Amino acid sequence: MPVVPGAEPYRHEGGGVGVLLCHGFTGSPRSMRPWAGYLAERGLTVSVPLLPGHGTRWQDLRITGWQDWYAEVDRELRVLRGRCSAVFVCGLSMGGALALRLAARHGDAVSGVVVVNPANRVHGAAAHALPLVRHLVPSTGGLVNDIAKEGMDELGYHRVPLHAAHSLRRFLRLVDGELPGVTQPLLLLRSPRDHVVPPADSARVLGRVSSADVTEVLLEQSYHVATLDHDAERIFEESHAFVGRLAPGGGTTAAPVRDREGSTTGG
Repeated sequence: MPVVPGAEPYRHEGGGVGVLLCHGFTGSPRSMRPWAGYLAERGLTVSVPLLPGHGTRWQDLRITGWQDWYAEVDRELRVLRGRCSAVFVCGLSMGGALALRLAARHGDAVSGVVVVNPANRVHGAAAHALPLVRHLVPSTGGLVNDIAKEGMDELGYHRVPLHAAHSLRRFLRLVDGELPGVTQPLLLLRSPRDHVVPPADSARVLGRVSSADVTEVLLEQSYHVATLDHDAERIFEESHAFVGRLAPGGGTTAAPVRDREGSTTGG
C-alpha cells in the first residue's frame, strides 16, 4: 500500500551530531516532522523513520509486531552512528519506549535521550484479555489526534488491530525491565492533560532509569501529541538546548545541505 501523503519518513544530512526521532503506535512521522525540521534548520543530522505497518492503512499494522518496529529504529541508529560523532534518540509515546530501549541496549553509542509522554504500559482491564480477544476481534477503535490545538492531524490510524496491541503490551513490559540500563542524560517532557498515556507512565520511567542527569518538563498547554500542540516550540527548544549542552558545537546553521530525498534545506 502507498504511504499516506505527509506520513513519509524523513532524513536530513546535517553536521556531525545526529538525532533519531521515533513516532508512536498507530502514528506516523507527521507527528515528528516539525520537530525534525527545527533541528535540521540548526544544522543537525536528523532521521524520522516510518515504522513498519504505519502510515498506510491499519490492516498493514496487523501483520507487524514490536520486533519489526524496534528493528527499524535500531537500524537507523546504526546508520547515524556510522556518520555522526554523537547521536541522540528521541520519541513520542511508544516512540519514547523505543528510544529508551535503544539507550539501554546501545550504551555509550547513545549520547542522550529525549522522550515526550512516553508509554510504559497498556492500561485497562481489557489489556489482560488481549492474548485471547485478539484471535476473536480484529480491531478496536483508536484514539488519535489527542491535540488541544485546533486543525492539527497526526495522520494516525482510527482503528487499532488487536494483534499489534498485544505485541505493544509485550514490548512495553520488556522495556520496563530494561529501564535500569538507561544511564544516559534524560530529558522527559510530559503533558498533565494527556488522554492517552497517564502520568504514572512518566513517573515509572523516571523512577526506574539509572540516569544521573535527569530533567522533567511539564507541557501545560498540550495533550498527548504535544509535538503538534501548543507546547511544540518548547519541546523543540528544550531538546535543542539539551543536545547543545551535551554535544556543543556539533551542528552548523550556516550552509544549506541536502536531505536524503534531494531537496535543499538550511538554517
